[in-house]
Amino acid sequence: MSLFVFSRCLSDLLQRSKAMARVEVRPTHVQDPGAADGEAETPDAGALSDPQPLLETPWGAPVVWGDSGEAAERRAEFSQRGVRAGLLVLAVGEYGLHLRRFLSSAELHFLPGRAVTYYVLSDSPARSLDPPVELGPDRRLKVVPVAEMPGWDRLARRRMDLLAVTIKTEVRGEVEYIYCADVDQEFLAPVREEILADLVATQHPELYGRPRHAFPYETYEGSAACVDPGDGDLYYTSELYGGLVAEVYRLARACSLLILEDQERGFLARGMEESYLNRYLIDHRPTRVLSPEYSWWDSPLTTQVPVRRLVSLGRQCEALDERKRQERRC
Repeated sequence: MSLFVFSRCLSDLLQRSKAMARVEVRPTHVQDPGAADGEAETPDAGALSDPQPLLETPWGAPVVWGDSGEAAERRAEFSQRGVRAGLLVLAVGEYGLHLRRFLSSAELHFLPGRAVTYYVLSDSPARSLDPPVELGPDRRLKVVPVAEMPGWDRLARRRMDLLAVTIKTEVRGEVEYIYCADVDQEFLAPVREEILADLVATQHPELYGRPRHAFPYETYEGSAACVDPGDGDLYYTSELYGGLVAEVYRLARACSLLILEDQERGFLARGMEESYLNRYLIDHRPTRVLSPEYSWWDSPLTTQVPVRRLVSLGRQCEALDERKRQERRC
């Protein structure tokens, strides 16, 4: 039986797929004028104009832009408060190759000056962390051994369960806030206390400002991730989410049960774990929503942002043609 009672989907509009969800809409945004020659994109003649920055969700949660007045006020709220936060990543198989770059960039930009614990789920820490990453004062690294999980779809089925177990056994009681991130990312600019809240999700940069019908929610009515056509306000990426430890544990545990429910039927949602994350966040709306500054990659569909704070190198490579993949050594 499902953990939540969901309304039945009215139609199976999209073909079932076991690939990561891809966006099938034309770009409406003009690329940064400073982009390299041949990389700029202009909108179609009938395309919508660039949307104004979203500052608040339909349910009243702030949308976070790092240089906004609201973000500055949020940082000021924490200026005299001691907080320890955690950053949790899964670095198994080939993903372990990204770990040093991820941790090194986090040391520069993730909650600088704050007490941070990095929780790394790894099947080969000796290889991924040799030589060790030098950490600053009050920053620590905790490695949690896990078995190797070859194949992305097996990893997608297990990740939420691994996160829930790790939060319950390793994280709870050690930090106040925990953030889950994909390891094939790099911090490029400060990510400070403006991200701290009860439950935090990040808007998908290729779907920011798009109409609801463009969102690749799961529509197969037999799936626990199913979303009715009238449900959902925003679409979130699985690259970064977090909040209070108890809230993130509930999220990961609930999503792991939904994935298990579908697995027993021999099904995996079209967006893999991202589909289950979005299903959960429709019923448990985030208290703060991060703008695409906090999850960005170079794609013709990606909205431009004032500051690229966290860049997904994995998804960026997926969006490039073969020549550019070779140039960037994807």
